[in-house]
This record gives sequence, C-alpha cells and structure tokens, in this order.
Amino acid sequence: MAVNESPHSSHARPRLLPHRSPTRTRRSSRALAPLRVAVWAVVAANIALLIWVILTSLKDTREVFEHPWRLPTSPTLENFRNAWEVGNFGTATLNSVLVTLVSAALGVAIAAPAAYALSRPGSRAGRPLTLFFALGIGVPTQVIVLPVFLMLNQIGLTDSLPGLTLAYVGTSMPFAVFLLTAFFRSLPGELEEAAALDGAGTWTTFVRIMLPLARSGLVTAFVLQAIFTWNETMLALVLLQSTDKQTLPLALLGFVQQQQFTGTNWGGIFAGVCIVVLPMLALFSWLGRRITEGLTVGAGK
Repeated sequence: MAVNESPHSSHARPRLLPHRSPTRTRRSSRALAPLRVAVWAVVAANIALLIWVILTSLKDTREVFEHPWRLPTSPTLENFRNAWEVGNFGTATLNSVLVTLVSAALGVAIAAPAAYALSRPGSRAGRPLTLFFALGIGVPTQVIVLPVFLMLNQIGLTDSLPGLTLAYVGTSMPFAVFLLTAFFRSLPGELEEAAALDGAGTWTTFVRIMLPLARSGLVTAFVLQAIFTWNETMLALVLLQSTDKQTLPLALLGFVQQQQFTGTNWGGIFAGVCIVVLPMLALFSWLGRRITEGLTVGAGK
C-alpha cells in the first residue's frame, strides 16, 4: 500500500531551487563586458577632464597655451583670488548657498507629505497623480520660463532671491514627489497598522515613524535638488537682473564676458569653473552612498 508523503514529513523530497547554469552565467558576463568597458571609459574620461580643469586653474595664461597638457611648473592660487574678487564670486556664493539650502529644504518638506499620501494603498488617485508628476519631469525649463516670469512679475517677486527660490521649489516638485512616492511604497505597511493599533493618527505615524525610515530617500531628494539648484542657469538668468543678487552660474557667465573685453585670463576662467563645480562634487562624494541607496530602494517599487 502506497503511503503519500506529507510536505512536512522529514522524508519529503526537498524542493530544488531554480538556478542558472555556469555556462549561461558566463555568456551573460561576456555579453555585458562591452557595456562595462564603455561605462568605465566614460568615468575615466570625466575624471581626467576634471583633473585637467583643476590643474589648468593653477597656471597663468601663457602656460595654458604653451603647455596645456603638462603639470603647472609654478602653481599659483592667484587665479582663484582674481576670479573671487573681479568676478564677484563672494556675493554670488552667498546667494547660491542661501537659495540652494532654502529651496532644497522647502522642496523636500512639501514633497514628502504629498508622496506619502500618494503611496498609500487605499488612495485611488495615487497612481494617476504619481504618473502626472512623472510626466512633469519631462517638461523642459525653456517651456515654463516665460509663464514663471509672468506669474512672479505679477506678485512683484522678479529680480529677487525669494522669487527665484519659489521657482526652484515649484520646478523640483515633479521629481521629488515621484522619487519619494516610490520610496514610501517600499516601506513595510505593517508599521502603520501597528501604529494605528496604538492609537496614532495619520500625521503622527508619518512624522514619528515613516519619516525616520525614509531618511535615505529624503537625503537623496535633498542632495539632487541642491545640485540642480546650484548649477541652474536658465531661470536665474531670466528672473535676476541685479548684480548683487546673481548666483554662481551667472557670476561665471559675467566673468567670462568681462574677460573678453579686458584680456582673457584663461587660468582665472578655469578657477571660476572650479569654484562652481567643486562644492557640489564634494557634497556628492560625501553623500554618494546615501544617494545610491535612495535611488535603488525607490527603483525597486
């Protein structure tokens, strides 16, 4: 008489997990090898370009033309002093820091509650609105710059740092909401159920439980918004007219134009580029791991 084996019996056959054959793994690795080579080639080219810009900023104009690919024979920081003073980089740096920090913080503070509401399973409008925000990412700045200028002009916020900050907060919403919505969806819903059983309301659950868990996503959204704001030129060029309210990209443009009339100081121009680029590069290097974690976790949903 045959006896059926129970799945919980110690004599039951173990289930074989699907696995990839070594041959298929090697074929996949060989197929991806050209892509890896291409990626590392692009990375190496960008690193080499950055090093060349930094080294060139330490040369005078004569050495830049005579020996553009050599190391500087007599490195000098005079180019940085010249760019800082002549190009009005001091005031522009303060303006950029203020606008960047305020716009990034406000953007994340507004996007986080919206993303949390859209990520809840019971929200019927969650996915359609998330798709709506995703479509907003593809709208170029050149399309909205004129409507933004007209709206800010009607309320008297053109040629002002608060008006520029408001424009940056508005343009950051599509990406920030889309990114944080995916991140909040990756968090376990059991925590909200446990908080509800303990009598916590929606706002309390969001502030005291979900926000600390979403710290990597919040840092990612903040840093990416800060990088965008720090390097943005189009809106700042249209909305700002006064020299004392310029941000760093506008100060660099003005410095380049000034050098064309007074005799081009190429070392000073490269020094100005370094002043604009290196702070965000240092920030990204410091928080790069958190940014990667935030993007990969959000991409999983």
